[in-house]
Amino acid sequence: MMDTIVLASLVLAGTLLLLLASGVWVALSLLTVGMVMMGLFTTAPMGSLIASTLWDSSWGWALTSLPLFIWMGEILFRSKLSADMFQGLAPWVSRLPGRLLHVNVLGCGIMAAVAGSSAVTCATIGRISVPELEKRNYPLNMTIGTLAGSGTLGLLIPPSIIMIVYGVTAEVSIARLFIAGVLPGILLMALFMGYTAIWSLLNPEKMPPAEPAVPFLEKVYRSRRLIPVALLIGSVVGSIYGGIATPTEAATIGVIGALILAAVGGGLTRASFMDGLMAAMRTSCMISFIIACAACLTIAVAFVDIPRSLAGWVDAMHLSPYALLAMLAVFMLILGCFLEGISIIVLTSSVMLPMVQAAGIDLLWFGIFVVILIEAAQITPPVGFNLFVLQSITGKDILTVTKAAIPYFFVLMLLLVLITLFPQIVTALPKMMTG
Repeated sequence: MMDTIVLASLVLAGTLLLLLASGVWVALSLLTVGMVMMGLFTTAPMGSLIASTLWDSSWGWALTSLPLFIWMGEILFRSKLSADMFQGLAPWVSRLPGRLLHVNVLGCGIMAAVAGSSAVTCATIGRISVPELEKRNYPLNMTIGTLAGSGTLGLLIPPSIIMIVYGVTAEVSIARLFIAGVLPGILLMALFMGYTAIWSLLNPEKMPPAEPAVPFLEKVYRSRRLIPVALLIGSVVGSIYGGIATPTEAATIGVIGALILAAVGGGLTRASFMDGLMAAMRTSCMISFIIACAACLTIAVAFVDIPRSLAGWVDAMHLSPYALLAMLAVFMLILGCFLEGISIIVLTSSVMLPMVQAAGIDLLWFGIFVVILIEAAQITPPVGFNLFVLQSITGKDILTVTKAAIPYFFVLMLLLVLITLFPQIVTALPKMMTG
């Protein structure tokens, strides 16, 4: 039996790597590997099982919030939000060590709360802040680094597309996942700003001269356009946290609010509306297709009994929960060098989640652990999407962009250590929500 499991695992890994390396779509690769596994190693009726699995995994109610949150981000992405954000935030941070570099962190944090996507967050803030900071002679490596690191907040601060995918895959409440990401997200912003401030204090000669102080009332006036966005974020996250709305209902509120903001700000035209709608549809279809095909692979892997065997093998090693988490973290970081986040979750869930459950680790907490690892994968070459975004914005080579992002990768690792040592950072708000 064990020989069959080992052979099946090798066939799974080998076929999947071959297909992905050949440039085949991730979804089709997953579906093909599932069919190969079922055809070679089981006597199950492959055709009917694949058909029913594709159907069952394509209409889950939890997935309905996904296209809505994506659409909300696309609407605001095409509005004047990023320009308003820079003008509104800059006066408040101009006296801090690091000065306007903090706009990248705070701007990405705000954008993350309306976009749910790392690449969209990074691109939206980067397009406006890179020219502004270059014009003021801020060091380019810190401009790129703050954007690369802070862009990953789009995965951690709710609403997060990755969290929706994990919640559906692991059968964990998406609302509780959203709330669990709030404190780690705020802590990560503080860590990014802390590192940026320390760097600027250690390298004062590389920073431009301080700009003239802005009176308090002038700061408030410049920030006036951020108030509607803050209200939109508060209504979306607050309605979920307060138990007033489900994630899907909150996403609907978000879309309506985003359309109103874009219309009032003059950024809503027929062309921008259709562009945003079609972009959201393409992204949503891609993610849903990956999830549906991954479900087929999960069924095949379950029929071959790989998850239970692997969980038993890990259990026999008598690893502590910390050792198991360290092993999984290294494994996911390696995967993150070659795959994007959604693919990592759907590829590994069928094997990883039984092991985690067997070790007694809370799946809600583990979801945030996974999200932070996927955030780190966004800034690791060769397939770091934030690196590609910043390369296109700055025109610099990928090596320069990667070097600038490295310190912020280690800040993410620090956050990973902190939530492992102090899990209450993740679990406190969800417990309050249910308590």
